[in-house]
Amino acid sequence: MILLIIAIVVGGGYYAIKQLMPEETEEVQGPIYSTFEVRRGDISAGVEVTGQLNPTQSGGIRAPGGYMYGESSMQYVIEKFLVSEGDEVSQGQVVATLLATDINNKIADLKEQLESQRKQLSQLTGLPIDEVDYINPSQGLQIVAPISGRIMNLDVKEGKELTQGQIVASIVNNSKFKVAAKLTPTEFARVSEGQKVALSFPYFEGIVEGIITDINTSAMPVDAEEGKFGTSFVYAATIEAENPGLIQPNMEVKIGVSYSDDLSLTNISYLLYTGKVEGFVEEEKLIAPVKAVATKVHVKGMQEVKKGDVIVTMAGNDVREMIQEKVDKIRELNNELRDYYSKLDQLEIRSPMDGIVAGIYRQPGETVTSGEWLGDVYNTSDMRIWAEVDDIDVLQIRQDAPVTVTVDALPSEKFQGKVVRIYTIGKDRNSGLTRFQVEIEVNGGPQLRPGMQAKAKIDAGSAENVLIAPLEAIFEEDGITKVEILGDDGIPRVVTVKLGLMNDRFAEVIEGLKEGDKVITGSTADLLPSQHIKSNDSILPSTGNNSNDGSGTSENSNNGGSN
Repeated sequence: MILLIIAIVVGGGYYAIKQLMPEETEEVQGPIYSTFEVRRGDISAGVEVTGQLNPTQSGGIRAPGGYMYGESSMQYVIEKFLVSEGDEVSQGQVVATLLATDINNKIADLKEQLESQRKQLSQLTGLPIDEVDYINPSQGLQIVAPISGRIMNLDVKEGKELTQGQIVASIVNNSKFKVAAKLTPTEFARVSEGQKVALSFPYFEGIVEGIITDINTSAMPVDAEEGKFGTSFVYAATIEAENPGLIQPNMEVKIGVSYSDDLSLTNISYLLYTGKVEGFVEEEKLIAPVKAVATKVHVKGMQEVKKGDVIVTMAGNDVREMIQEKVDKIRELNNELRDYYSKLDQLEIRSPMDGIVAGIYRQPGETVTSGEWLGDVYNTSDMRIWAEVDDIDVLQIRQDAPVTVTVDALPSEKFQGKVVRIYTIGKDRNSGLTRFQVEIEVNGGPQLRPGMQAKAKIDAGSAENVLIAPLEAIFEEDGITKVEILGDDGIPRVVTVKLGLMNDRFAEVIEGLKEGDKVITGSTADLLPSQHIKSNDSILPSTGNNSNDGSGTSENSNNGGSN
């Protein structure tokens, strides 16, 4: 038993010593090299930048009109908004509606003024109302009959000059006459407006029926002659009646009243004072509106005329100026009316562009004035990134280079763009580094928003079937780019190379190497004294499959065929 225990202890100790003691290694006479076999492949290069998205175009949701000097300011009430912030809109889409009672009132007022001016010009020229807008001021002016009736007191001759304000004639419609009457206080208390009366003329038999159309409730004193009837004041009244054909102004008439509907001679009592025919109900004076020459008189005295008949034609400088003034006024009113009609059409506010509603600043029911800003629209289909790159990367960027853009908020989406401007003057950012600004155009979409953080990869170029070498094999000496290649005899030598495109893993070799050359990427001379190479656990790149993809996206593209 003792011998067995001793054997186990000795055997275990020997095994432990063998495990703890390092294996004897064969001395190597030189370093071991890791190489990459130069081959042909495809390579693409790019510069990555970051920045904020900014819209290139924006527009306002505004009330119609503007703040131009002299332009009339209108007030509107916001009826409703048809969109909300963040909504996608198209150009011309209705985004809000307004109410404007001021515009409707102004249109009604202008139409009334325009109609009045046209009627005046139509009366002056004798043209129909629908033709006066196109009148020739040189054709002269006409005085026309405003009513139907008989020409009285004609005072004009052809070829004679008329002064402004001169009464040319009167037109009297003698089918109805009016009588001025006086009422004593007792009579005033017994009669009323609308009451029928009997008119008795001393020039012919019978009576003419009339109606009291007006009674002045203010008393007036009587003169000495009238005072002899025993009253000191009277009330004035007006009576109108149909003319049987013989009644003329200034005729005296007795006025009989009845307190029933019977106006027979036996049932009426006459007023204390007689009345007098004051004139006719319809009577108009024709007045020359300007100084002019009567070129033609179209009527004679006592002639019957109809409303609208031409009485006198006039001509002269004053006539032309007057007509031109009226025509200009009509045009001015027409223009102003069209302007207000256009404002009425603008009560539907439309989007000025395709885009996204960025903000709405007012509420329905609020009052706004002409040109006031109600909201914003910006265009997301054409956006910009202003980014900065260093003095090395700026040399790889070219005008119109394609760009791929991603945003953090939409990780699965990619947007295309291009470089539209490369600033040629760099700026020192107080860090000792010079930065150059690059402007990138982004073809966006409605899901983008201004201010989003974006990453952009600028395409710096690509090449197919070119010689490529890993970046770790490349170094510089005295500003000259070089690599080490391992010859067939196992001895390394340095060669000068000229490079083309580069990405984060590979470079295009334009001159200095040929396909199959083994460039050195590392050696045991680079190891620390405590490091050792083991058969399956070397810190140098292990032998792997040479990838033909030089884009830097393949996991094995940096692994060369090590020796």
